[in-house]
Amino acid sequence: MFEHLSVDKLNSKQGEAIEHMESPIIVLAGAGSGKTQLITHKYSHLYKKDKSKYENMLAIAFSIKAATEMKSRISHIISENLEDAWIGTFYSQCSRILRQEGAKVSVNSDFIIYDTDDQSRLIRHILSEMKLYEALYKGVLSKISCFKSSLIMPDDLLSSTSSFDFDEKIIKVYVRYQDEMAKSSALDQDDLIIYTIKLFEENPDILDKYTNLFNYILVDEFQDSSYSQYYLLKILSEKNRNILVAGDDDQSTYKYKGLESENVLNRFEKDFPDAMSINLEQAYRFTKNILDVSHSIIAKNRNRKTKPLWTDKAPGEKVCHYWFISEEDEAKYIAKNIKDLYLKGTYVYGDIAILYRVPLQSRVIEEALKEERIPFRVFGCTNFYQKKEIKDIISYMRLIVNSFDNVSIRRIINLPARSISANTISKLEQEAKKEGISLYVAMQNVCNNKGLTAQVKEKLKGFVSLLDTISSSDVKTVSDGIKLIGTLTGYIEILDEHELSEITELMFANGSMPIREFLDMVAISAASTCDATTTNAITLTTLHNVKGMEFPVVFITGLEDGLIPYFKATGTEDELDEERRLFYLGMTRAKDVLYMTGARRRRLYAKFQEQEPSRFLKDIPKDCCLWLEKNAIPTNNSTRSQEGKKEPVEFPYNSGCRVKHPKWGVGVVRDCYGEDDDVKVTVNFPNVGIKRLALKFANLEKI
Repeated sequence: MFEHLSVDKLNSKQGEAIEHMESPIIVLAGAGSGKTQLITHKYSHLYKKDKSKYENMLAIAFSIKAATEMKSRISHIISENLEDAWIGTFYSQCSRILRQEGAKVSVNSDFIIYDTDDQSRLIRHILSEMKLYEALYKGVLSKISCFKSSLIMPDDLLSSTSSFDFDEKIIKVYVRYQDEMAKSSALDQDDLIIYTIKLFEENPDILDKYTNLFNYILVDEFQDSSYSQYYLLKILSEKNRNILVAGDDDQSTYKYKGLESENVLNRFEKDFPDAMSINLEQAYRFTKNILDVSHSIIAKNRNRKTKPLWTDKAPGEKVCHYWFISEEDEAKYIAKNIKDLYLKGTYVYGDIAILYRVPLQSRVIEEALKEERIPFRVFGCTNFYQKKEIKDIISYMRLIVNSFDNVSIRRIINLPARSISANTISKLEQEAKKEGISLYVAMQNVCNNKGLTAQVKEKLKGFVSLLDTISSSDVKTVSDGIKLIGTLTGYIEILDEHELSEITELMFANGSMPIREFLDMVAISAASTCDATTTNAITLTTLHNVKGMEFPVVFITGLEDGLIPYFKATGTEDELDEERRLFYLGMTRAKDVLYMTGARRRRLYAKFQEQEPSRFLKDIPKDCCLWLEKNAIPTNNSTRSQEGKKEPVEFPYNSGCRVKHPKWGVGVVRDCYGEDDDVKVTVNFPNVGIKRLALKFANLEKI
């Protein structure tokens, strides 16, 4: 029925959801059961069926990356360019609406979007100004975000007689935060949702416009929608009832995000009682053994929606659980196991992920991987766009489009050095606060007032003149913006060679992008991804960051009480349910092979602790898993301790270099190991496969 649309085969349940149009649809989709595939094909089916009616459907994905992939997949299926389609995240689509309609709710069309780093800087500034402990900024920011995601604004807290759970100091910070955002003509991600809702509620004609424009609404990963996001969907779809949401309560991480505890899937069922419910129960991603083990964990959760997942894939390898004496032994075993998998030629490094509950677990794993010379990337480390030199340039670019951005002005006012003293900046802050104006306007005022020396005024006038020049410039693209900044500010001249290379990379990757589009993309992009120079590397990341990913081989480390489940999340049954969902999320990222490891002794928070195996392991039937306890892994240093210290071996070939063999032709070196006159090399020859050779007999020629 759908073959003309698809490069994939759809099952009957997916087909049923695609055909159904008489009522809202809620798709309960187990891990790996094809909910994203369903959404792309529903979109494609409707578009093909009646393009004039369905060319402006709204499709929501959980991240910029997921939205880009969804758009690409649909474009491939329907063979059309979807550059202007309404496919994106909640934040990107609300930003698009507010750029066009925001003036009706007093949102300047030139607003800038603050990312988490910008928000943190602003909160810290406010705490310092109020003489409160700056180190509390993360908790304060989280609390403010919780209020906003629940559509609770400062006025609601101040005027309500209800007993909200908040500290009086937090409300004062919240009020100042919103005031500073308004003076800077800035919105954060939560504001994008809030002001779009405000726009629709205060302007019924605008709501009708978008209700009619979005003839169908499709939402992926719906289970992690906040209340504000859900409310936005509700008011957009109440009239036409033209919505399909797909999600899995077993993979929900909403508490981690600080959202309300009620499952949004249940809320949808209450508000749309006529919704058709469809369960996707066939799992395509993982083997039967992985399915059975992961199900044995999640089945223990209370109040979950039962989804009897099944798969027609082979049983595959048994899931393995290894228990080690120490975290060092655990890490060394993982590294050696990965090296063996790689040398066998079955998997490349990019096929493998190592997951953990807290970031501090990665340190010892990274050391073990380095010792085995295994490339890796830490997903969730400092975002490329958060690197200091990149963030500095971005701050200058934001001032090109908005001179009122206080956070950016504070960041670059002395970059490069302009000798504007802390005392002068303090006076500017006082003037801005007293008059309720931005720092930019405060500088203009101060320059015309008495109280500052001629020398200080000259410096401020020079800086104001710079801001006026860059904001009145006619630059359009990122590349032109960076060139303008370099020419006018002298900032580029203070960078070292490495920092300059990062700026060059920024221009290479995004140079042709319009500045405003680039700034929105950087701020909205929720994923904190690394600047990985190679994809052929092991992925290290936390269980929270792994949503949306899948790998042929997965290691979940730290299967110990106190880590999985986390010691701060074992006080209630709800918290334990949340930890099980997190564990289940990690397990179901594995397609072929799943290893689970733990250690009796681990260094946590500056001290060594004796650990017990995770209580969740008791939920796994013994015949579903291979259980092994490992003794200490011997190291090269310990085995050679009697021989004295040796210099590290220098190998003649690096992984990835090309060599020529007299018989098998050109190949790529995968590994070089051994010592003295017994060095061996593993080479992948395209025509004959992987060969392990003794270097002294191999007669290889380096190309």
